[in-house]
This record gives sequence, C-alpha cells and structure tokens, in this order.
Amino acid sequence: MIKVKKVSRNFGHIEAVKDVSFDVERGEVLGFLGPNGAGKTTTMRVVTGYLEPSQGEVHINGVNMQSDPEAAKKMIGYLPENAPVYRDMHVLGFLKFVAAIRDLKGRKASDAIDAAISTCHLEHVLYQSIDTLSKGYTRRTVLAQSILHDPPVLILDEPTDGLDPNQKYEVRAMINRMSKDKAIIISTHILEEVDSCCTRALIIAEGKIIANGTPDELKKISPTSNTVVMKLAGCDFESVRDSVGQIPSVGRVLKIGEGDGSITARVFPASSHSPAGIAPEIASYVVNKGWRIIEIYPDPGKLDEVFRKITLNDMKKQGNDI
Repeated sequence: MIKVKKVSRNFGHIEAVKDVSFDVERGEVLGFLGPNGAGKTTTMRVVTGYLEPSQGEVHINGVNMQSDPEAAKKMIGYLPENAPVYRDMHVLGFLKFVAAIRDLKGRKASDAIDAAISTCHLEHVLYQSIDTLSKGYTRRTVLAQSILHDPPVLILDEPTDGLDPNQKYEVRAMINRMSKDKAIIISTHILEEVDSCCTRALIIAEGKIIANGTPDELKKISPTSNTVVMKLAGCDFESVRDSVGQIPSVGRVLKIGEGDGSITARVFPASSHSPAGIAPEIASYVVNKGWRIIEIYPDPGKLDEVFRKITLNDMKKQGNDI
C-alpha cells in the first residue's frame, strides 16, 4: 500500500532525510520513532506529497506520487503536526468544507461527516468556533478530517498529542479498528503507543533508518530483555545472589530495590542460555528454596531502553564521523 524507495530530502545544504526505504502493507500499523529533528515529519510530508523528494520515489497503492499526485493523494488521509485548521470556522462547517474538497456530495457527504463526528466524539462542539476549542478537541477535529473520505492509507503525525488519557485510549482503539483494511503510519514519541497500536516500528535518527522490526523484536535489543525480576521477603541480597548465581543458566544477579523487609533483584541469563527464557527455572528454584515471594515475572525488555541505546549510539557515531 505504501512503498518508499531510496527517498532523500534536502533543505539547501542540509540533508534532512537520507536514502530512506520501507514498505507498509494493508493491515499494518507502522510506528515511526525518532528524536526531535531526526527526519520523521519530513519523511511523512514526502510520503503524503506535501514535499517533493530530492531523490527517490513514493508509491501509494501502486500509484507514483511524483507522476500522478492527485490520484495518489485521494487515497491518503493525513493528520499533520500542529493540527492546522481554519480557526474562524466552526467544527461542522470545517468538516463540510473538507467533504467538498474530497468531492463527497449529498447523502454520501452527510454520512461521512456523521461517521467522522461519531468516531472522534465531536458531537458537543459542532457549532463551536475552532479557535475556541481546547488543544485536544482541535486535534480530534483534524483527525476527523483525515478519516472523512475513508482512505485506504492513513498518515498520522502525533495522533494523540494534546489528548487526555481517555481520549488517547479511544484514538488508539480507533486506529486498531481501522487497521484491518488500511495501511497506517503513525509518528509518536509515546512508546506505549507503539506497544498498543503498532505491528512494526521504524527508528530514524539523523535522517536514516537505524532499526526496523516488530515491537517484540526491538525489545530483544533491550539490556533487560529475557531477564527475570523477583521481589522476595525475609532474605538478604547477598545470599540470594550467591545461591541463584550458581544456576548454570544464570549470568548475574543485580539488586534493583530494597525496603520494608524485602529485596528486589534482576536475574540476567547466561549468554549461552536459550532465548526461550529462564523464568520457569528461576521460579521453580525460588519456590524450592522456600523463599517468600512477593512477586516474580519475566521482563521482555523495554522500548524506551532500546530507543535510547540505538539513537544515542547512532548520534555518537555521527559525531565521531564529523
């Protein structure tokens, strides 16, 4: 549905996006991650046809964005950053305006507007001027215009920016519902959003893609991936460390918390241990030892650790090269 092939984008002598390639299939939600200034928004603007690439090609459902931009853009719903709107319009008037631009007429237009209003929960602000709306309602109004024509491709730049926790939950649920028959790209700084919405994630830094995989695949890069966290009462850490450390599948044991008569430790697997995990073996060992367990669980790793590790390492390399 979306094919980005060797795309670069320059602003004068600044190369904001460097030889970026990726595909997004129908049914996929691709999370686009990166630090500020990494090239996320520029890439999304090129994908939507808002910016021309300096080199490379973008195809939307087989249509070349550069040679037939009108046909390609008809298949895209775009939620830009900063929610640009005509602020002197009221919400319903704005949606009617967008419906007309999208060539929706009569019953088809009214049905599309009603569906977008319901999906984005705008019923209570329809006749309110956009310049009087909260940031959250403004964001939802722009989100409504992006889905108005039921496009097969959605490009959403920070879709939950400015929304409260309940609204964020609703938008994520909406993305999951729509993803069954659409190809969706979302740019986000909220890593839990990648876990809850995305089937795959790209990490971009310095204009280049430096990681590409499912959330679970990326978590395996995390330093805490495949570890076991256990909180035990009535034990001293040194005894636990020395005892658990004798298990062949264990690499090391670190104390990560202490208080109220309990200790919390993280158990790392030996490098040669099976990727299936050591949690069952550790749990069985602790039970047999008779230690009082408050909690014990496997840690699959954390996306925020992966994000920091990958982006900081890449920026250090860039600095060394310079």
